[in-house]
Amino acid sequence: MTPQDILAQIDPQDCLDTLAAMVRHKSYSQTEGETLLATEMMRQMQALGMEAELTPVPGDRVNAVGRLRGTGGGKSLLFNGHVDTNPVSEGWTVDPWAGKVDDRFVYGIGVSNMKAGDAAYLCAVKTLVKAGVKLKGDVILTFVVGELQGGIGTRALMEQGLRADYFVNSEPTDLAAMTMHAAAFVFVIELTGVTRHLSKREEAVDAIAAACDLIPRLNAMTFSGAPSPEHAAINRVNVGVVHGALGRDLEEWRAPQVADFVRIKGSGRYAPGQTQDGALADMRRVLDALEARFPGLKTALRAENAGGHQPMPAFEVSRDSPIVQAINAAYRTVRGAPQPTGAITPPAYYGTDAGHLLRIGGMEGVVCGPGGRYNTMPDERVDIPDFLDMIRIYLLTILSICEQA
Repeated sequence: MTPQDILAQIDPQDCLDTLAAMVRHKSYSQTEGETLLATEMMRQMQALGMEAELTPVPGDRVNAVGRLRGTGGGKSLLFNGHVDTNPVSEGWTVDPWAGKVDDRFVYGIGVSNMKAGDAAYLCAVKTLVKAGVKLKGDVILTFVVGELQGGIGTRALMEQGLRADYFVNSEPTDLAAMTMHAAAFVFVIELTGVTRHLSKREEAVDAIAAACDLIPRLNAMTFSGAPSPEHAAINRVNVGVVHGALGRDLEEWRAPQVADFVRIKGSGRYAPGQTQDGALADMRRVLDALEARFPGLKTALRAENAGGHQPMPAFEVSRDSPIVQAINAAYRTVRGAPQPTGAITPPAYYGTDAGHLLRIGGMEGVVCGPGGRYNTMPDERVDIPDFLDMIRIYLLTILSICEQA
């Protein structure tokens, strides 16, 4: 059977129904809902004749893992995506749990991040099974939890020994092939000045004034040691929290006094080939210069794991890797144009489970999934043509890597 014959077996309505049903699961991270959805994905894989099971994740959580076993002699391919979602924000105009489908979009919380990617690779395998295609290599589907806590679900799979020759992580990239993304860290900076009453403000060291000087410099930073301009392009710092008042307890009741303490929290991104220690050293130099501009100011800097969120490692794969070449060729076949490939932004700032698949699992892979334009926002949605094309691209990629028997 030719690839085009197999592509013709895709059932678009069934695929849309599959995605809409996933959206209807309220699978908030670290709730019973993510377990229920993982269990449902296991059942769907079992219904396709796959070897499927739930595997443990720390914190009484579970992943769903299925294997479509090949006849032998081909390369294996693992698909990876998370089923846990962020909470619903304000501003929605559609029911985030209805799985609404109109003539352009599928809507719902988590549909872009990243149930559309999950459904796409399930539907690609479903099509292959329906068409009676036998593969030489295994296809492994993983539906993980804990990506929103730094990828603990995927880490658990890697520590349990799950491996394949190649992987595709289906985080939303608007169908681009992301071959590099940054590592992430959280930092805390404390500025300690000297208070005076406003009548003697000239004698004070104003911590808030120092923070106002510092924050734009932090937000404009890139880090030293980037191996190439492409690597440097995914460096970024952002300050997200600022508290300033009197003392370390940040007392606010005495407004006539000059603030002598500010606590700043933010996040940084650095590329493969750079390190967190190097990034912090660069930030330390910025703080030393701040102290010189504000005599008497004292500064402190530390990295921390915020809210139980573990840092996610950077990811990089050669554009010449067989998996990148395979997905590039599949995209060209489906869309008739070259696939955008590289350190694609904004996704390259995010961090994904691909870092764990590479660093712990030692596997080559690529990040490529539907969604992105309307990710993590009110009325989160995915373009229907993108979702269906992703299924086609995944299907062709499987045929290329695993080979028909």
